Amino acid sequence: MTPLEAVGLAAAAAGGGVMNALAGGGTLLTYPALLLAGETAIAANATSTVALLPGALASVFGYRREVAEHRHWLKTLIVPSLVGGAAGSALLLRTPERAFAALAPWLILFATGLFMLQGAVRRGAAAGPAPAPGPGRWAAASLAQLAVAVYGGYFGAGIGILMLAVLGFLGLRDIHAMNGLKNFFGFCINAVAASYFVWRGAENPEAAAVMIAGAIAGGYAGARFARWIGPERARAAVIVVGLLTTALLLAQRWAS
Repeated sequence: MTPLEAVGLAAAAAGGGVMNALAGGGTLLTYPALLLAGETAIAANATSTVALLPGALASVFGYRREVAEHRHWLKTLIVPSLVGGAAGSALLLRTPERAFAALAPWLILFATGLFMLQGAVRRGAAAGPAPAPGPGRWAAASLAQLAVAVYGGYFGAGIGILMLAVLGFLGLRDIHAMNGLKNFFGFCINAVAASYFVWRGAENPEAAAVMIAGAIAGGYAGARFARWIGPERARAAVIVVGLLTTALLLAQRWAS
């Protein structure tokens, strides 16, 4: 690895950490950067997951207040997050990624549309705490989170957008709380996947080490940045990231 490649990978990881803290999609920076550095598709995917994991933890720390205030939301979605992350990472090393990659832009575009619709509905609704979801809604959200987690363990680009849609479906209204919980569940998914990739030796340890420092700085800074710009701008940033992620994934598909 040349010094220029190392600088490029660290910068991509920092940008990915910021994006993941805001809405997700950080893989769309780190994955192509690793491909440009000469990694194979599977190695780039695995290395990206390992490298962004500390940044995800840093962004959870940045949102620690919101996560603590909504910790009762953690008990139902953590199990499908862990199970799905394990299943998705095992699938990655056993099947070609093209099948999931083909669906990714449409899933993210659909979730971004849902998120935009939720914002319009919220503006017309009364302010106040989120209503308690019923058993049926929790069951549907758990199944949706399991599907998101499988995709997250497999490829992961845009899982933040999908998880924000799940949390919105459950009635959560605070964008910062949504981001905090989304980052926590994303960390759970990626922790399982990264552990499996390291165990199987699928990642490039040298590249991952270079990218970890950038991911940590970006993850924590992204959480602070989202709180600084306020709820409405943070929501707008989520939508922009969703649309950009869709466009980048479609361009990636057409170019391949």
